[in-house]
Amino acid sequence: MLKTPIIIVNFKTYKESTGDNAIKLAEICNKIAEETKTSIAVAAQSTDIYRIAKIVSMPVLSQHIDAISFGKNTGFLLPESVRQAGAEATLLNHSEHRLDFDVLKSSIERARQARLKTVVCAKNVEDAKKIASLNPDFIAVEPPELIGSNISVSEAKPEVISDAVKAIKSINNKIKVLCGAGIHNKDDVKKSIELGAEGILVASGVVKAENQESALRDLINGLS
Repeated sequence: MLKTPIIIVNFKTYKESTGDNAIKLAEICNKIAEETKTSIAVAAQSTDIYRIAKIVSMPVLSQHIDAISFGKNTGFLLPESVRQAGAEATLLNHSEHRLDFDVLKSSIERARQARLKTVVCAKNVEDAKKIASLNPDFIAVEPPELIGSNISVSEAKPEVISDAVKAIKSINNKIKVLCGAGIHNKDDVKKSIELGAEGILVASGVVKAENQESALRDLINGLS
């Protein structure tokens, strides 16, 4: 179950989080989650979901699903397949995989039908407001220009987080707001929580770290 405050580690398609490396990183995340009693989840490539879900107790997310149903859809990612592989939720609309609004709407609907929670990425406040009208479970606010950088959104554009939280909650108070883009230490996490976020979405700050375990433990210190 995705409980807040939460840290979601997006594995993307980095070499450090693909295949056997994905299993190793998932085991590190799961160990830390159990030791610290922290809510941690991982967003894995679809090919790694089944193996990861079999060995961890924390939630596993898909990085994407397609708005399709059972049938003739070669090459697409069926929501029910992701759910049966062991995923509890899915990312949608990441800046690296943006969706047209109508497609996003259909994707969220299909995720619900497949009993998948949705974590939908928004690039700014206006985008977040529009997405909030679709009632996803989470909205992760991530200015694209800061993704993968060493400058966090909480540092460079704190008003984006606070304004997005206010806008989203005014539409649907049940939607959880996450902060992403450039998160790389406990101070970034702490500031994000102070601004109203209920967790973070992080990728390279953990996956590409020289010591992945140390990097994740540092981020956790910012949640308290």
